[in-house]
Amino acid sequence: MKYKSKKQKWTGIFFVLPEFLGVSIFTLIPFVDVMHRAFLRLDGSFCGFDNFQQIFRNKAFLLAAGNTLRFSVVCLPLLLLVSLLAAVSLQTMGKMGGLLKSSYLLPMAIPTAAVVLIWKLFFDSHGLMNRLISLFEADPIDFMNTSWAFWVLVFSYLWKNLGYTVLLWSAGLSGISESIYEAGKMDGANTIQRFRYLTLPNLRQSAFTIVVISIINSFKVFREAYLVGGNYPQESIYQLQHLFNNWFRELSMDKMSAASVVLFLVLTVLVIGLQRSWERESI
Repeated sequence: MKYKSKKQKWTGIFFVLPEFLGVSIFTLIPFVDVMHRAFLRLDGSFCGFDNFQQIFRNKAFLLAAGNTLRFSVVCLPLLLLVSLLAAVSLQTMGKMGGLLKSSYLLPMAIPTAAVVLIWKLFFDSHGLMNRLISLFEADPIDFMNTSWAFWVLVFSYLWKNLGYTVLLWSAGLSGISESIYEAGKMDGANTIQRFRYLTLPNLRQSAFTIVVISIINSFKVFREAYLVGGNYPQESIYQLQHLFNNWFRELSMDKMSAASVVLFLVLTVLVIGLQRSWERESI
């Protein structure tokens, strides 16, 4: 038995070793270098926290950080609420709900370039939305060059990520035993009460995973915004990804490194804070 346990131990180590080496070479080691460069000038001399002070005085960084925060604060609650309601509705539909689940994944299968064409088809100054507006004899709206661009980006994020999030909620819902709902019905709980006191508490662990994944996905809307607006889109959708891209083109590695460390710390504190709050509520 002792020999067998040692063999299983080494088997597990060799199983994860290739992935660990890959993550170390392509992620961990480069990020350690980024953290080192955050305290250096472009000429390689040590500058302490000067790079961090510089980015917090940079108007472009403050604008991009504010837009990114605003985008996440608006999109995440909407995505979580709409996708949860959709998942619950699909669960009550039986076989029909199973057929509809696949349709929610269609936006994920559409290439980004095609999504941009859809944007332009609907929201261009000569697009379908302005055709509808013209029927009411109103002036056309250049959606992608006004503050409306932010809400177009929000709509794109929800449309693109709704299906995947619905599937994650559905997986959590399928893990809830039917006997729990039957016991709730026997105690006289109505539909809303069963959802509040039975469904939501049993989705706690799934919710944490879904929230973290949604936060990460909120940083992946850069491609659409970039293809529509280029390096410098409308001010309301100028996000951190645009800023990093522009700094990379200018080879401003000192500012990029400092901003990357700040973003890493913010996301780490956010995820740890969410985890701690989830653990406290589950006690």
